[in-house]
Amino acid sequence: MSNASSRTPSSSSENAPPPERDVSAEQTRRELLLGALATTACLGCSASARAGEDQAGSDERPRKGDLLVVSEGDNEGQLIKPDDLKLGGPPVRAWPKDPKTSVVRSGSRLNEILVVKLESNELDETTRARAADGIVAYSAVCAHAACPVTEWVKADQGGDMTVFKCPCHNSEYDPRQGAQVVFGPAPRRLAALPLSLSEGSLTVAGPFIGKVGGAQPG
Repeated sequence: MSNASSRTPSSSSENAPPPERDVSAEQTRRELLLGALATTACLGCSASARAGEDQAGSDERPRKGDLLVVSEGDNEGQLIKPDDLKLGGPPVRAWPKDPKTSVVRSGSRLNEILVVKLESNELDETTRARAADGIVAYSAVCAHAACPVTEWVKADQGGDMTVFKCPCHNSEYDPRQGAQVVFGPAPRRLAALPLSLSEGSLTVAGPFIGKVGGAQPG
C-alpha cells in the first residue's frame, strides 16, 4: 500500500500542464518572431518601391519620341491620345514616358507637364508651330517660386479667356501665346514642350524650350 501511494503523486506530476509562465514565454517568443518577419517583409517592399522610383532615366528631361501618360488620378499611367483631351480644357497633367524602356520620367517634379487642347486658330504663330492639332504642352512648375501650376481659370484681366494659374502667388499664363505671363509676379513664361502626332499618339517633338523651374526657392 505504501509503495502504491508513493507512486501516485509522481504520476500526477508528470501529467500536469506546464506552469503558466512557460506558456506565456513561448507565446512572447512567437510574437517576437512574427513581428521580425513582418518587419523584414515591409523593408523588402519599401526597397522594391524605391527601386521602382529610381529606374534609370526616370529623372531625365523629356526627349524627342517620348510618349505622354497621365500623372495623377484614376487614369494615372494611361497613355494620352488626342481624343482624350477636351477642346478648351481643362488641361491634363502628364509625365513623359520612354517608349523603348517604358520608364516614366517621374523621378523629377520638373518633368511634369500640362497638356491642353485648344482651337488652332487661337494660337499665335510660334505656339502653333510646336503644337499638335491645337494641343500644347508646358511645364507644370511655376516660373516664380517653383510651385505647381494647378488651376485653369478665367484670366484676372482677360475677360472670358481661360489661363493656367499658380495658386501660390496668383501668376497666370496664357497657353495660346506660349504661356506668357498675363498676371502676377512670375518673371517669365512657362517652358514649352513641342509636340507631334505619331500613329495617333501624342509624342514629344523636342526638349523643353525655355527654363524649367522657378526664379526663387519654392
